[in-house]
Amino acid sequence: FVARGITEGREETVHVKNTGRCKELLTPGARVFLDDFTFKPGKRKLLYDLIAVYKGDLLINMDSYAPNRAAGEALADGRIVLPGMNGRLFIRPETKYGDSRFDFFVRDEDGKEGFVEVKGVTLENDGVVSFPDAPTERGVKHLGELIKAHSEGYACYILFVIQMKGMKYFRPNDETHRAFGDALRNAAGRGVMVLAYECEIARDSMDITTPLEVRLS
Repeated sequence: FVARGITEGREETVHVKNTGRCKELLTPGARVFLDDFTFKPGKRKLLYDLIAVYKGDLLINMDSYAPNRAAGEALADGRIVLPGMNGRLFIRPETKYGDSRFDFFVRDEDGKEGFVEVKGVTLENDGVVSFPDAPTERGVKHLGELIKAHSEGYACYILFVIQMKGMKYFRPNDETHRAFGDALRNAAGRGVMVLAYECEIARDSMDITTPLEVRLS
C-alpha cells in the first residue's frame, strides 16, 4: 500500500472507483496504490480510494473516471487522431443525443461534427486486452445510438482506453457478453470507428500514448 496511516497487516476498507468485476486484479496479496484522504477527517466515510493495482509486474489503473479525463486531454492536444476529422477540434463533454449521453461531442475545423464514446479497459490476459469484464446493456445501447447518429451524418467513434501499457491487441470479450461483441462488430460494419489507445501508467497519473490494434473477429 502507498498511503499514510496504513501499516502491514492492517485491514482497511477503501473506495473502489470502478464498476467492473476486476476479480482477476483484486486478489489477496495484490500490490495497490491508494489515494489518501486522511488529511480530511470527518469529510468522508472511507479515507482511501483505490487508484491502481499491480498484476504481476503490470501496473493497471483502476479509476473509472480516469479514461474520460485522459481522453479529453488527448483529444484536445492531438494525441488521439479521429479518422475523418481535420485540424484542431472543438470538444464538449457529456452531450445528450437521443436516449443516451455521449462522453464527447466534437467538431473539426471544417465544421464536421461527431460523437466519441469512451470505455475504460482493465481486463488483460497474456497481453491481450478485452472489454467488457461484466455484461453491459448500457454499452450495447450506446453502440445502437452511435449507429443512429452516424446514419444522420455524424462521425461516430467508440474509444477503448487501455488502462495499461505494452499490450498485443484489443478484442471484444465475447465470452463474458457476446451481445456487446456482436453490437460492436455491427457498429463497425455500419460506419462507427472503433479505436483503442494504450496509456502510460504511474502511481498518480494516466496518460494516453499510442494506438493499439483492434481485432473484432
